[in-house]
Amino acid sequence: MFESVLVANRGEIARRVIRTASRLGVRSIAVYSEADAELPFVAEAQEAICIGPAAPAESYLNTEAVLAAAAKSEAQAIHPGYGFLSENADFADSVAERGHVWVGPSGEAMREMGDKIAARNRMSAAGVPVAPGTTEPVDTIEAATAEAEKIGYPVMVKASAGGGGIGMSAAHDADELAKVFETARTRAERFFANPAILLEKFVPSARHIEVQILGLADGTVVALGERDCSVQRRHQKVAEESPSPAVTPQLREEIMAAAVRAGEAVGYRNAGTVEMLFDTSSGEAWFLEMNTRLQVEHPVTEAIFGIDLVEEQFRIAAGLAPTFDPTNLPIPNGHALELRIYAEDPKRFLPGPGTITTWNEPTGAGIRVDSGYVQGNVVTPFYDPLLAKLIVHGDDRDDAIARARTAVAEFTIVGPKNNLPFFTELLDNPEFTAGEYDTGIIARMRA
Repeated sequence: MFESVLVANRGEIARRVIRTASRLGVRSIAVYSEADAELPFVAEAQEAICIGPAAPAESYLNTEAVLAAAAKSEAQAIHPGYGFLSENADFADSVAERGHVWVGPSGEAMREMGDKIAARNRMSAAGVPVAPGTTEPVDTIEAATAEAEKIGYPVMVKASAGGGGIGMSAAHDADELAKVFETARTRAERFFANPAILLEKFVPSARHIEVQILGLADGTVVALGERDCSVQRRHQKVAEESPSPAVTPQLREEIMAAAVRAGEAVGYRNAGTVEMLFDTSSGEAWFLEMNTRLQVEHPVTEAIFGIDLVEEQFRIAAGLAPTFDPTNLPIPNGHALELRIYAEDPKRFLPGPGTITTWNEPTGAGIRVDSGYVQGNVVTPFYDPLLAKLIVHGDDRDDAIARARTAVAEFTIVGPKNNLPFFTELLDNPEFTAGEYDTGIIARMRA
């Protein structure tokens, strides 16, 4: 195992990685922007280096500043968390070239899976089911209209190089396609420096199911259960659970096997997630994309499998065997939910930063809070408004929901706006409590 790790991130995920590093006796180095100097992750690391002003481009996305901090601190390894540089293939290559251990997949694997069109084609060739869609970038509205006619409306218009729901819209006919196509191309160019557009069959009643994979140091790829991430606003996840109440034992077996094939097809190493779209009307599941990093919602998998995915990442990067027997995978236990607590209003979900004057986290059996802030901290407008993740583990789904209701009621945040009242609604919503919801649940709640 390496002796030191630089955490190239901020907030709750930085604290999360630092916590595992400390438990393993690995020295942790934090990097932070001027705006984050008072946040707990800076104090909890054994060393902290300021890498620039608040603007992400001048700090957390500044590859040279991060690499300079790694050299200065003599960090043996770099863990990127999620977001920022975590899926930047050139950065991953630079880390290795400068003699550090990269805690993640290779830059080559990132490139292969980072472009949605190329990834779909690669997965299809590997026998992984993909939704009907384009196999080449669509550059003009004329080409898009022709392809949409072949696929059949409605279609989803996506940025091929995108993520996080950015540059994504549904079109139900040619007129709507004409409206959203140029907007999608513009957003793709602005956010990802790549205007390539992918058209894919849009499934109105769909669930977002993903499989956690680990590409082990010896080349073996294993799948550790699925997560249901269908509670979304603006195509972005708000709550997740594992196992999915929509997945039958047969479907689980099929998607686990497909996820392993996906990882094997690109020689995947370290933690990754194979995202799939489940059509609740047809019962079919299709490959969407692979996230070549640790996911925000990884704690629900940790809760039911009883493992530390960050430790497994460390061990893989160091060339060590996992903590479990890959020929006899751990058996999932109970049910887990994750609720993402954001500094945003609970109705329109618009960011509302501010100073935290009260912060009281819930405690008790089966309750875990991964937070980025404490009382007195300022939530600034410069970054994603995620405040904390409330993870609840119960004996079964009903038990987990009951514990989550209590935990949400006990979680007190005063100062910035927050979406805790939304979760009070969600946990009493008949669709959700019955486990019979899809990605449109929030839209229906707010209709």
